[in-house]
Order: sequence, then C-alpha cells, then structure tokens
Amino acid sequence: MFADLLSCRGREADLVALYDYDGVHPEDLTFRKGDYFQLLEDRSGEWWHARLIHTGEEGYIPSNYVGKVNSLESEEWYFKAVGRKEAERQLLSPENQIGAFMIRDSETMKGCYSLSVRDFNPQTGNAVKHYKIRTLDDGGFYVSPRRTFKTLHDLVHYYQNNLDGLCQKLTTACKSSRPEKPWEKDAWEVSRDSLNLEKKLGAGQFGDVWLATYNGHTQVAVKTMKPGSMSPEAFLEEANMMKTLQHERLVRLHAVVTQGEPIFIITEYMQKGSLLDFLKSDEGNSLKVPQLIDFSAQVRRQGLRKVF
Repeated sequence: MFADLLSCRGREADLVALYDYDGVHPEDLTFRKGDYFQLLEDRSGEWWHARLIHTGEEGYIPSNYVGKVNSLESEEWYFKAVGRKEAERQLLSPENQIGAFMIRDSETMKGCYSLSVRDFNPQTGNAVKHYKIRTLDDGGFYVSPRRTFKTLHDLVHYYQNNLDGLCQKLTTACKSSRPEKPWEKDAWEVSRDSLNLEKKLGAGQFGDVWLATYNGHTQVAVKTMKPGSMSPEAFLEEANMMKTLQHERLVRLHAVVTQGEPIFIITEYMQKGSLLDFLKSDEGNSLKVPQLIDFSAQVRRQGLRKVF
C-alpha cells in the first residue's frame, strides 16, 4: 500500500511536503504537509517544477518546503544546518516542552550528528543538553557505545522509550516556524502598481521606509529613494550586487521599481523592527544576559544585520 501511495504512472515520488503551502501565483501548486511529488525539472533554484501525485497537477513549489522522500530531510526531528546556539534558541522557545529534541549535523565532526534535548533542572531552570551521535564503521550510530543502532530512526525510537543516560526521554520533535516563502519567480523589476504602501515605518536622509503589501498577498518593506539622491543606473548596479547576498541572517533584497520616481527598494519585512527597537521593547527588556551576549556574538562574528 505504501508503494502504491508513492507511485504515479510507474514512477515513485521524489519529494514530500514538510509544511502546508497555499499557492499565491498562477503557476504555484497548493499542497499540504505529507503530500508527495514527482520532480519534473531538476533545478538548483528556489522554485522547482513538480507534479502533485494525488491530483496529477503540475506547477511550481518552493524548494524549502519539501524534502527528498526517505531521507533525513523529510524527518521532523532533523535540522540540517543548525548550530549549537541556534538549536538552543529554538528548543527554548515557548512552544517546546521538556524532552523536545532535534538531530542536527555536528559542527565539529564531519559526517557525524548531534542530539539536542530540552531539559529542566529545579536549580538552574530550562536548559538544552547536547550529545554526540557517533558513527560505526558499518554505518551504525550510537550515543553510548554500549547501545548501537542501525539507523537514526532506530536511535530516536529507542530514546523515546528509554532514558538510558539522557537528561530526558525524547518526546516531540522541536517545533519550528514555517520557512519564508521564496520571492516570486523572475520578479526583479516589478510594477509600481503591484505595491500598496500602508504604513510609514521610518524616515532617513535618502528616503522613507514603508510597510507594504505586494500583489495583495505578501508583506514587504519598501524604501522610497528621494528624487535626485541617486541615479537609476548607479542604484541598479548596487542593487544587483545586493541581490547576490543571500543569508538567513541578512535582510533580503527582493525587487526594485526603477521606472519613474521615486525609486523603490523592496526587501523582506522584519516584523519586530530593528535590533535597537526590539531591545527597547517589553520583549527585549525581558531578555536574560546570556541571550544578550549571544546577540552580540552573532553581530561581531558575522557582521550581519538580521537577528529575527
């Protein structure tokens, strides 16, 4: 029955949905977590052409919403590119309870993994404990050499039912927010009419910043350049360079409007504002010293502007 579910027209599924997605563009597929796809076009970009198996529909899907079938990427408890500090931030978020866990790639041992578990101690409060998952020559895994497992799935299942040296039995996979949808395909120079400026967020020497909605479905931040402050040619040269700078901690440049004035710069919208504004807020004032030190270390280490 499982094989029938994964097959379509004689071919097995390539991808499984990790999150729900409601299509917002005419060529998008709408799907739900657990749906299966055939990959029709092997692309390295943010949008993949695929067929939704249970309906036969074809269209584009955001690549960060899916994982390869029967791979670690399709497991809720596997967090591929998460470091130790980021694991602690996610596991200590309010929606996660004691015993919440994740398995992530080891930062210090290539080819190995780490198990991170939310713990609670009456004296010290909430904390996260980390355990190395080592590999065997035959491909097996272990936390303690007295108990080995053929797969990571076997390891997780065992520690969900047995403490056996861990701080807590594993309960549920760490809850994480749905990833940000990629920007619309090939939408670099967009129409001024596609933006509805709703609320002024700030003003500066070269222009104002607005909260806006793009095409009625995506919130963005729009910086309006004061006429004469920069030529369209100089701006586009700089914007094209900025578009290549993509990092999860960097405010992302989505698109521009250069036909007419003022020029618009369209970036992702940061709900909690700048780091300075956040630190002045009630939520920022409640942060503990270790969290503030972590913020400072990120800024110093990476030189990046996006924290949330």
